[in-house]
Amino acid sequence: MTRPYLRPLLACAALAAALALAGCTGDGLSPSGRAQAPLSDKIVAEIAAKNMDKNSPILTRIFKEEAEMEVWKQTRDGEYALLKTYPICRWSGDLGPKKKEGDRQAPEGFYTITPGQMNPNSSFYLAFNTGFPNAYDRAFGYTGSDLMVHGDCSSRGCYAMTDEQMAEIYALARESFFGGQRSFQLQAFPFRMTALNMARHRNSPHFAFWKMIKEGYDHFEATKQEPKVAVCERRYVFNPAQPENASRPLAFNPTAQCPAYELDKAVADAVLEHRRNEQTKMAEYIASGVSPARPRHGIDGGMNPVFAEKITTQEGYDSRGRLVRVATAPGALPREPGSRAVNALVTVPDSVPSAEPVAVANVPMPATAPQAKQGAGPAEKTIAGLIGNVFSSPAPAPPAATAAAPELRGSSSDTAAARRATPAARTASTPPPKPKFDVATKQPGATQPAARQAAAEPQREPELRTAFSTTPAPASASVLSGAQPVVPTGSFDSRWSGFR
Repeated sequence: MTRPYLRPLLACAALAAALALAGCTGDGLSPSGRAQAPLSDKIVAEIAAKNMDKNSPILTRIFKEEAEMEVWKQTRDGEYALLKTYPICRWSGDLGPKKKEGDRQAPEGFYTITPGQMNPNSSFYLAFNTGFPNAYDRAFGYTGSDLMVHGDCSSRGCYAMTDEQMAEIYALARESFFGGQRSFQLQAFPFRMTALNMARHRNSPHFAFWKMIKEGYDHFEATKQEPKVAVCERRYVFNPAQPENASRPLAFNPTAQCPAYELDKAVADAVLEHRRNEQTKMAEYIASGVSPARPRHGIDGGMNPVFAEKITTQEGYDSRGRLVRVATAPGALPREPGSRAVNALVTVPDSVPSAEPVAVANVPMPATAPQAKQGAGPAEKTIAGLIGNVFSSPAPAPPAATAAAPELRGSSSDTAAARRATPAARTASTPPPKPKFDVATKQPGATQPAARQAAAEPQREPELRTAFSTTPAPASASVLSGAQPVVPTGSFDSRWSGFR
């Protein structure tokens, strides 16, 4: 058998073995046709229009800050060209590399994806493992496992796409393996590593790491060829080549001293020129006073604006009868393993991240309605009273009690005016409640005046729940506390439609 036919057969055999293995280690579901779904006619036409073959090699790049994933494909001329850019539905953590299990960080760096890392039976529709930790990560003792690129738009240290996107990305990788590519490269970056972005993030504690992986970014930008990656002295080395008079082949140890090597002459001129230009531009940006990027304190991960625009906030009462505003994020995972999942405040930074979460608006909220003082008389033995006792949770304020609440406005002056109003003034326009009727004496019972009752109850600002908020202790025997609507997985619209 000739050599050109041998590589595709070996790749097909490796991928078939990987599919069988994944069936044993998946979520227990029977294998489906997801992994065998063909590429759409539209993407096949795009491949042909860009002078590519359907089974030619691919390369992928991820950018956290922009929340985008690129799939590059080799053209018939031998260079890589951008095939398609996918908006990322969700990623978690902060900008910077992943270092330990449970830190919610999505990895950054250069990773190799083989057929054995493809998972057709993933619980998140389809997935492939990033390969974290790689040789560089292990050199620093970084820990973590099962960090994926997957569907389902829910992330805890992963890069989550929609199911439709993941089906296409998975099929592109599958076709490249069938074409003979033994592995494809995943490059994960905190942002597009331009000179301007590097200048903006110059004050980050991760700047030294980002400056190192930018070398690999520059290699690809200058040559449009997949950079060869090695690790020695606990740092990445790109496109190393053996010196002409070397007596033995290059051998790289992630924690040992780097061997004598030189930059591959085939790419040296283009790479060095590109790097010099980038360094000059970055110095000019810093000298011109480009403002550093704003910190992301309190912001967990991100989402492409295409998806973020579909998220809306909701208002309601919690199990204690307090008014809260929640930016609903179905599928949000608890910050700590073992804790209960809650609705999360999803904040998505603009191109220049804001220090304030975007969902937190300076909007005055109506104060919590005062609750009636409970007594021991027969009036408690009503249907409403019995229901309240069963669930051990105070009922929400009746509509009459909230009718006088201040109208929601967006200006800070309205907020200040609402806060300066006294309890008596806030209740002046509300008619006094009708006195209760005592069943035992058949006489009207005494009722506390509205102004005195409102003054006795302290006014509280409505709470804003975020991914970092401490979950309030549920009321005793409250089986409804924390209940969430059931939203099916699938497309982004079907997953989030119940919350809009």
